[in-house]
Amino acid sequence: MGVRLALVLVAVVALAPVAFLVSLSVRSTDDVLTGSWLPGGLDQLAWGNWSAAFRTIPLAHMLANSWLVALGSALVTAVVAVPGAYVTARAGKRGARLGAALLAGYCAPPVVAVLPLFFLLKEVGLTNSVVGLALVNGLANAPVAVWLLDSFVRRVPVELEEAAWLDGLSVAGGLRRIVLPLIAPGLVAALLVCTFLAYGEFLFAVSFAQTTASQPLTVGLSLFQGDRTVQFGQQAAAALVGVVPVYVLAVVAQRWLVGGLSQGALK
Repeated sequence: MGVRLALVLVAVVALAPVAFLVSLSVRSTDDVLTGSWLPGGLDQLAWGNWSAAFRTIPLAHMLANSWLVALGSALVTAVVAVPGAYVTARAGKRGARLGAALLAGYCAPPVVAVLPLFFLLKEVGLTNSVVGLALVNGLANAPVAVWLLDSFVRRVPVELEEAAWLDGLSVAGGLRRIVLPLIAPGLVAALLVCTFLAYGEFLFAVSFAQTTASQPLTVGLSLFQGDRTVQFGQQAAAALVGVVPVYVLAVVAQRWLVGGLSQGALK
């Protein structure tokens, strides 16, 4: 009974923000400013907020940009993190120091990197570009993926690689043919985490994407705020459009996410 009650409380806490978004999405600005948590009545529901949200910003296009950035960044993260985790796990003390340095860099405030990254992207012509955002987010999230994958690589017996080396396989070949298949559950979990991180990122997006064609939904949500007014209902409706796919993905992929992370915790 106690466990069930605890699970119910956790579910209520997790779903309360979504329920509040649903409430906001069908309320007028005047109704929201009254300070109440619920609509004043069924006759005051503002269903037009949903259609207005699509007219105020190119919502579908920005949602597509968000997913392109998230999935593209996950690909970049995979390319960087797999060999990175292999080095941190197999290079002894030097690898451990490299892993610590990567995590230390990740803990720094992202704002310190905005200016140099902006000029780098401008130099290569990737400002106002989904590709540029995917590249930046992928590299920014690589330390997290390296940290998550390190324990998976350590669980792979090095004797398997040594046997492959004796058969003429290179180090890179051993990583691709032996290590990579064995750490696949951890790689899926790490990439899911990094996909969620990139999907909700705002600072880099608002700094490097100044055109509507390249802006993801996180930037689009800020466009509902004017100098004097905020379109709360439209903003909530747009937020729900972006939140629902993430919830669905998290529910569908939770077996791989939880299973992969729990396996990585066991060395």
